[in-house]
Amino acid sequence: MDTLVRPTPEAQDTVEHFDVLIVGAGLSGIGAAWHLQDRCRGRSYAILEGRAASGGTWDLFRYPGIRSDSDMYTLGYRFRPWKEAKAIADGPSILKYIREVAGDHGIDGRIRYRHRVVAASWSTPEARWTVEVERGEARERVRFTCNFLWMCSGYYRTDAGYLPDFPGMERFRGRIVHPQKWTDDIDYAGKKVVVIGSGATAVTLVPAMADGGAAHVTMLQRSPTYMAVRPSQDPFATKMRKRLPLKLAYAVTRWKNVLLGMYFYQLCRRQPQKVRDALLGYVRQMLGPDYDVGKHFTPSYKPWDQRLCLVPDADFFRAIRQGKVSVVTDHIETFTETGIKLKSGVELEADLIVTATGLVLVPVGGTKLAVDGEPVDLSQRYIYKGMMYSDVPNLASVFGYTNASWTLKADLVCEYVCRLLNHMERKGFRQCMPHNDDPSLQEEPWVSFSSGYIQRALAQQPKQGSKRPWKLYQNYALDLLSLRFGKLRDAAMRFSR
Repeated sequence: MDTLVRPTPEAQDTVEHFDVLIVGAGLSGIGAAWHLQDRCRGRSYAILEGRAASGGTWDLFRYPGIRSDSDMYTLGYRFRPWKEAKAIADGPSILKYIREVAGDHGIDGRIRYRHRVVAASWSTPEARWTVEVERGEARERVRFTCNFLWMCSGYYRTDAGYLPDFPGMERFRGRIVHPQKWTDDIDYAGKKVVVIGSGATAVTLVPAMADGGAAHVTMLQRSPTYMAVRPSQDPFATKMRKRLPLKLAYAVTRWKNVLLGMYFYQLCRRQPQKVRDALLGYVRQMLGPDYDVGKHFTPSYKPWDQRLCLVPDADFFRAIRQGKVSVVTDHIETFTETGIKLKSGVELEADLIVTATGLVLVPVGGTKLAVDGEPVDLSQRYIYKGMMYSDVPNLASVFGYTNASWTLKADLVCEYVCRLLNHMERKGFRQCMPHNDDPSLQEEPWVSFSSGYIQRALAQQPKQGSKRPWKLYQNYALDLLSLRFGKLRDAAMRFSR
């Protein structure tokens, strides 16, 4: 496996070395850099970003209406108050926020753009990673070395989204676009649009395109998704900002939203029928007694078996009431020259078809890993505290919550990694590595979600275990105790010099 990092003829002669290499300059990577600068001062680091700009998801996705599906008081960084009025923010505002953090703290000067990490190999004798990178448009092969590798590259492929092989796609005379590939030249004004999908992207796109001048937008779904209405502004946050200093107001609002989110999630698990009735009752209230809520808005699963779709200010339901949007629940038989023919026999006319059919998940951004020359198959490894991998030294990755804001977990992971690095420096350790020698540990799926994009990827993902520290609880309070205040040394974590 050392071929992964063997220099190619065009590779640079001098290999740069850093104490820490951060992979990815999105929400997680910028946050990791801030924590590293704040808590591990003096350590050298760089951020390797495969794209030409920072911001990650919030720079990549450009489709109409792109916004958060979590409030910014929890999606924002713990250390940087969100100052804007809207709690459910649009993509450009979030991108501005991330880049302001990077600029204000000199992080943007540490980013190496167009540096796509393709492989990394660990050497135990040297106690370092050798990281192979494709640089620039020519994809020149270059190498870096580091003592600790911090993967903040997200959880999905950035070059392509998931697209089922729909029959007859080549026959359609209009344009077909995946939201991940949205470009500024896509014109939908005055056109009939069909959006395939019923997840967060579709629920965002549909009302935005309807309000943006589309003649009509049809959301075509195989099955419904639970939708929860929430105001785009948080009245509590507005009140706190008037009465308290900014940082304190932000912290109070953040904790209020954390606790409410945890309460709602637990309510969904313990009283699913009660939550289901409440959610569907509100949809009926929005759409009236004559609308077929049973067919179009009643999922077959329990609330939070999949992620709920957020509908800020009820914009999606308002567009339906105004006649700008229709929801069709059916299966696709084939694409035609002028639209989509359904298995029910109905044909939907379209000038533009948007395939909001999901993401392609890959662990550690698709980077190939090797330890002492042996390839690492992460699907055969346990995930330690949601961030490290069994028998993989000096490597951590950031993965947020599935039932709450991504950044809540990301901030805790960053705190833990910095604690770990400082502990190793104090004690003179060169290597830390989680290892399982508990024969009673039972293997469990990485995430217990029934969403299609999760299920498609389970076989490639690492596994969680049946108990600590290999268990993922998806619970901020438990993680707070474990990652911010818990002991660094346990039965699973091995340190060596």
